[in-house]
Amino acid sequence: METNTIAIKAAKIIFPILLGGAILYWMYRGEDFGRFMHVMTDEMDWTWMLLSFPFGILAQMFRGWRWKQTLEPIDEHPRTSTSLNAIFLSYAVSLIIPRLGEFTRCGVLKRYDGVSFSKALGTVVTERAIDTLLMGVVAGLTLLFELSIFGTFFEQTGTSLDTILQKFSLTGYLVVGVCIIAILILLHILFSSLNIYSKVKATIHDIWQGIISLKGVRNLPLFVCFTLGIWVSYFLHYYLTFFCFEATSHLGLSCAMVTFVVGSIAVIVPTPNGAGPWHFAVKTMLILYGVVDEYALYFVLIVHTVQTMLVVALGIYAWAALSFTKRINQKQQ
Repeated sequence: METNTIAIKAAKIIFPILLGGAILYWMYRGEDFGRFMHVMTDEMDWTWMLLSFPFGILAQMFRGWRWKQTLEPIDEHPRTSTSLNAIFLSYAVSLIIPRLGEFTRCGVLKRYDGVSFSKALGTVVTERAIDTLLMGVVAGLTLLFELSIFGTFFEQTGTSLDTILQKFSLTGYLVVGVCIIAILILLHILFSSLNIYSKVKATIHDIWQGIISLKGVRNLPLFVCFTLGIWVSYFLHYYLTFFCFEATSHLGLSCAMVTFVVGSIAVIVPTPNGAGPWHFAVKTMLILYGVVDEYALYFVLIVHTVQTMLVVALGIYAWAALSFTKRINQKQQ
């Protein structure tokens, strides 16, 4: 039994990395990486990339402030600094093991501020449900408004959906198939975890308290502002990078919104920071909007890599800050 447990844990770590690596290898096989370096050093406008960084940081800060707010109704009062550092660290940890960050941030509050782990986890479930609902609405509206643009594109080019499907290579179908399988595996793991928690009545009670904590949020308008702030910041963090490259600088908000939504859906596939599925999804949509395949590849690789480095930097900062943070025990858990 112990051997099987170790094997399952190892698979959870290795499989996402292999999946992301396989997709990236398929996308960039045969590419001249010297060309990528040339684009980064000589053709790319780094000013816009640097301007996007504050929004990437703000998105995580809004999430930390919102999380602290959802914990207050269940009598948990972590320090603001601990909440923010827990969020920073959780994103960095998820680069190594996808989805582990959700548990990491709850563990940080438990360790440094004495917050109940299971209650904190319940509020995370609440947050994810709200974010999923919001993204579902945004995705639906975006696709609805962009249907006319897609129709114009098909009319002008004489392209039909059947033609697109015919041009889609066997490897492309395999990538999509593998991503679907990966999502199913992730869902299985999540449901298995819930089954484990269901065996412990007290833990389930705490999680439920966290889930219903939203009813007791004192300042609901502020909660809504934090939620909108998270996703507006994420979008601006992504959209401003369009102006870094000549091939994408002319694309409007509609293209940015569509590719943002598609990329947000793609990161559901359990790979480190969505590496692989995000590249594939965003690149495909950029090509649909007229970006040359080569430059679409440059865009997704450079943007994803640089923004991932920002996540790493924030994680290192949080780890260092927590190392100097005094632990407090609010109450016996």
